[in-house]
Amino acid sequence: MRIALIGNPNVGKSTLFNSLTGLRQHTGNWTGKTVGVAVGYYNDLEIYDLPGTYSLIPHSEEEKVTSEFVLHKDYDIAVVVCDALCLERNLNLVLQTMEVTDNVIMCVNLMDEAKRKGIEIDLDKLSNLLGIQVIGMSAIKNDGISELIKSINNINSNPQKIVYDDIIEESINTVRLTSNSRFEAISLIMQNKSDDAKVVRSYLIDKGIDFNEKILNKKMEICKSISKEVVHNTKHYSQSKWDKILTNKLTGIPIMVFMLISILYISIIGANYPSKLLFKFFNWLGVIIESGLHFLHIPSVIINPLIYGVYRVTTWVVAVMLPPMAIFFPLFTLLEDLGVLPRIAFNLDGYFSKSNACGKQALTMCMGFGCNAVGVTGTRIIDSPREKLIAILTNSFVPCNGRFPSLLSVLTMFFISRSIIFKSLINALLLGLIIVLGVFMTLLVSKILSNTILKGESSMFILELPPYRKPQIKKIIIRSLLDRTIFVLGRALIIAAPMGLIIYLLTNINISGVSLLSHLSNILNPVGKFIGLDGVILTAFLLGIAANEIVVPIMLMIYISNSYLIDITNLDYMKQVLLSNNWSIVTAICFLVFVLFHFPCSTTLLTIKKETGSIKWTVVSAFLPLFIGFILCFIIYHISLLF
Repeated sequence: MRIALIGNPNVGKSTLFNSLTGLRQHTGNWTGKTVGVAVGYYNDLEIYDLPGTYSLIPHSEEEKVTSEFVLHKDYDIAVVVCDALCLERNLNLVLQTMEVTDNVIMCVNLMDEAKRKGIEIDLDKLSNLLGIQVIGMSAIKNDGISELIKSINNINSNPQKIVYDDIIEESINTVRLTSNSRFEAISLIMQNKSDDAKVVRSYLIDKGIDFNEKILNKKMEICKSISKEVVHNTKHYSQSKWDKILTNKLTGIPIMVFMLISILYISIIGANYPSKLLFKFFNWLGVIIESGLHFLHIPSVIINPLIYGVYRVTTWVVAVMLPPMAIFFPLFTLLEDLGVLPRIAFNLDGYFSKSNACGKQALTMCMGFGCNAVGVTGTRIIDSPREKLIAILTNSFVPCNGRFPSLLSVLTMFFISRSIIFKSLINALLLGLIIVLGVFMTLLVSKILSNTILKGESSMFILELPPYRKPQIKKIIIRSLLDRTIFVLGRALIIAAPMGLIIYLLTNINISGVSLLSHLSNILNPVGKFIGLDGVILTAFLLGIAANEIVVPIMLMIYISNSYLIDITNLDYMKQVLLSNNWSIVTAICFLVFVLFHFPCSTTLLTIKKETGSIKWTVVSAFLPLFIGFILCFIIYHISLLF
């Protein structure tokens, strides 16, 4: 049998799916949300995990996937998963599903949380009122799974259909003649889509009847009535005491900034040791591989590009990129699992609304701190194409973890005295200020885009503040490491490997005794000097398009005239190299600004091309931050000349 799992977001639908199917799945989740139809198996059951939706009348791409499946696909039973903590709201989706198919089973999940909070639900009475089987469960503990399987194998459903006013029923039946189900007829009239629906809707408007209002009010009335009869709150639990702190105008933003700086601090401290271990391991392995190639009598003309080009750059990206991502993403996912991220979106919604953008952009912007490619993919949660495009174009304005090493090294060398204690904390605070600049520019540019080439008003943003929950550590590790860290690292390596070969060739092919890399930096030098940088820095950024992690190593390689990337961990030596090449405080400031505002890495650009399907918008997303970086560096440098 084919089973469709339906439910609002955050009700534990995917947890139930994972409990039933284990590893027998075709697809998985992306950034904590179901973005496609995942298919899994339990014995002879084929189970479809549909994207979370509040209604079968779609307002986003995710909801459209679910609506199309429920209305038009061939399945045997619809299992609607509901949250025991907010049953009244969830009942709307149950009623809609009952209008599409007779084979409906309702799962009231999170019964254990409801019990702890003094919420009692009369499941038998609920079943009688709806005319369908109702199962109480706690999917995370596998409680109620066996009862669900029994109900599926012995389906006994006679859904109580909603009866509307006579004129509404007549309208539905008129359109029902050309649609697949009663609900589809309702949906067509509400969205004014088919010719029959338009005629009916026009007729109702002439009669002074608002069809949508009649339908919605009737459903709300039924949901409220049923909830009042079956739900009893014995403790009168409320999570508002926490929300009064986290969503308060005075305390919400400071707490959010504190959490961000804390995550950055932990990522900075925690990544140092594993990065050093990885560098040592890859250097040791490189020597062995090189010796093995020599032993096989492979010519040096092949060995050197492979080892000092492809291998060196690729392993450098892994050593620098993997540790902070492996720390940042689990911490970020922890906030997501606790229910904190929706509160962050709530706090920033007003600012994005004033920029005529969507509040959900706050979430995609936060994803960008781990990786801008992840942030770009996360824009799928934004309904409006215009607002989604704004979020994509501005996502690289916040630094990903690939840019953290460049920012931190220059901050430490030029702005933190050796005598200062708690250097990592000061670094995190300064990095926080740079991030604030990135967020400010995100809002400013979003406003400018909304008033120019992407003109429009901000759309309605329906945001659910889910209950605070105990984090699922196993789920956090799997989702953050497999779905995010490994995925992003894999994409980066695909580009880093060939770029390593290109860098080696540019460094070792000489014209008139000067390497191609030096020729390139000399060509770019006038442009760099014009904005307070130099040609070497611009060359490093240009080649660093493969991965932001290699910008500083390439820069140092050119400065010291080395033929391949070397691991320089001594910041004092690094600073002397930079000072000997005419770096100053102004150069350092311009460099920090340019790190924040330059073209996204190739992984992000490829993701933008995939998400937008447009070369034009991919090019715009590359040149927009670059233009801002040039303007800001020009202003900073030329103001400094006045003093």
